[in-house]
Amino acid sequence: MSRVGNKSITVPAKVTIENKDGSVSVSGPKGNLSYVLPEGISLKQEGPTLSVIRSSDERRQRSLHGTSQRLITNMITGVNEGFVRSLEIHGTGFRAAVKGDKLDLSLGYSHPLLHAIPSDITVTVSENTKIKVEGIDKQRVGQFAADVRGYYPPEPYKGKGVRYTGEQIRRKEGKKVK
Repeated sequence: MSRVGNKSITVPAKVTIENKDGSVSVSGPKGNLSYVLPEGISLKQEGPTLSVIRSSDERRQRSLHGTSQRLITNMITGVNEGFVRSLEIHGTGFRAAVKGDKLDLSLGYSHPLLHAIPSDITVTVSENTKIKVEGIDKQRVGQFAADVRGYYPPEPYKGKGVRYTGEQIRRKEGKKVK
């Protein structure tokens, strides 16, 4: 019994949903997203609410039931409000800047790191150390933020590196001199 899959989805007034031949298209004020439903999963719309229905109780159907419900919910949230991930850079001389369609990162390496910004994602840098990633697709926003963080993850001794805003870094004690 999927608890997540059985939850109904409330559709805001600004969002329209089209369900044709197992393909779901969601459009709203921020853009359009689409998703192809897996075999055996269907969508039922009753006014402003949506229900995700599975055809059988097979293991694969049960596992895709909740996943499909959550993906459609994230699509509706994305086209209505959008998603944001914030990153902070800690370290002396570490900074970031947006140059055209690339994010320029100076993270203490001998060369600058240039990371391409996808066309559906907006990246803004403030104070040279705060990066804000915005977009309508939750997976793409999260993956871009994880890729940027992966260049220099926060290290436990001095806490330098790229971290999510509000992320707690578990610090370690350095060597002791006797």
